[in-house]
Amino acid sequence: MATKRHGAAAPAAAKRGRREARAELCAALGDAALRERAGAAWARGERLRHEAVVLEPAPFRYGVIPGFLAGPAFAEALRDELLGLGFRGRRNDLLSLQQSEELGASPEPHVAALRHALCEEFQVWLSDVTQIVLEPTIDISCAKYEYTDVLLCHDDELEGRRIAFILYLVPPWEKSDGGTLDLYSTDEHFQPQQITKSLVPSWNTLVFFEVSPVSFHQVSEVLSHKCRLSVSGWFHGPSVPRPARHIEAPLARSPHIPYDHEILYEWINQVYLDLDSQAQIQEEFEERSEILLKDFLKKEKYQLLCEALENKEIQWSSRGPANKRLYEAAEEDSLPDTLKKFLQLLRSEALFLLLSNFTGLKLHFLAPSDEDEDAGEGQSADTSGHSSPKTEQEETEQPANGNPHQPHQPENTPEAQDGEAQSSSGTPVCAGELRRWTHGHYTLVHDSQATEFALDLLFFCGCEGQNCSTSEEQCTKKLEIAHLP
Repeated sequence: MATKRHGAAAPAAAKRGRREARAELCAALGDAALRERAGAAWARGERLRHEAVVLEPAPFRYGVIPGFLAGPAFAEALRDELLGLGFRGRRNDLLSLQQSEELGASPEPHVAALRHALCEEFQVWLSDVTQIVLEPTIDISCAKYEYTDVLLCHDDELEGRRIAFILYLVPPWEKSDGGTLDLYSTDEHFQPQQITKSLVPSWNTLVFFEVSPVSFHQVSEVLSHKCRLSVSGWFHGPSVPRPARHIEAPLARSPHIPYDHEILYEWINQVYLDLDSQAQIQEEFEERSEILLKDFLKKEKYQLLCEALENKEIQWSSRGPANKRLYEAAEEDSLPDTLKKFLQLLRSEALFLLLSNFTGLKLHFLAPSDEDEDAGEGQSADTSGHSSPKTEQEETEQPANGNPHQPHQPENTPEAQDGEAQSSSGTPVCAGELRRWTHGHYTLVHDSQATEFALDLLFFCGCEGQNCSTSEEQCTKKLEIAHLP
């Protein structure tokens, strides 16, 4: 994907009167013999262990340079300048951190001196070692990761990016503090598999790696109240061909199961089976494209559901890849009868009709069409017990962030999700799975997600109360409907 960028070139002489600083890199980078050894190791994909430079070939090629800046005084002054910059909080499904503006034109003397050293001396060294023709400009900024901040799995690929770098200016740091730079192995489809290396940040240490289809990495959640300060960016060069993005097979879809309205009376709170309530819910849904329904299940059914979820015989398996999602899903064959029956409810013909009444979407042949609405706006299909079933769905309170990727996601929280969608033939179908969310699990928005119209139905359970909680001890039961384009 192309994007306009503003690289930082080596700065001209400082303006008259402005205090100057000079960044000296570690002496080993000027050692011609070491540079030749490093270039040979990089080209052959071999490991190089030297006190001044470490190169590793797996899971992808990267290098570590401890003591990158010569002399402690410059690095300390640089840190102080960086902490005095203005930072803006960035928070989305992929990351949570504070970031400075681009430092390409920053006038602070030590920042300018670092930029000059990177664009001149270090750029030449990198080109010689990697045999990549690099431009004498860089993208460069500063990031602060504090308690619970994170940057989830990604590959850094963007047109022109060739080498990524990170210079750490952190206090004494342990692996238990979190904030590690985690590197992923990949499969035959260039998809991330598992973390095989975790690099602990260290004062005045620079890490660099080649940006490629397999350069998947993350910054793990910071678990201490220390400040993980770093300067990072990319060296650019000629773009190289990239393999086509792997397209995942979608979840299997199926038509509704022929259960009539009796299954609704067995499971669902009576208030949601009332036609007036359904009409009111539909009005709100059509305005907001989502709705939360509290106490959706009968209390005794919900209790049975929570007990069944504690069954030790349920088999859970991890779902990835990590650049798109990380959670556990249950193998349906291993579920106790209560959970199997609950999934039957979610996939029943009766629920399809109830969902139609809740949303105004035609998910059942008895649901009103546009022509029917012209004849009588706001009327719902009768779900009171005639020969045709009705459908429904429920939901309760939802975390304020509304997304399970957050660091304090409740533990042991399964989710049953059924996405109701129109098949290519026009017949409504559904797909879903029972999911368990624990601390550190997430889902990410990605380019290959379907853009068809669909209705997402989420039901969360596992806590005694019905109020949302972001603590690790409690979880929230929730059913969320969202009409997605």
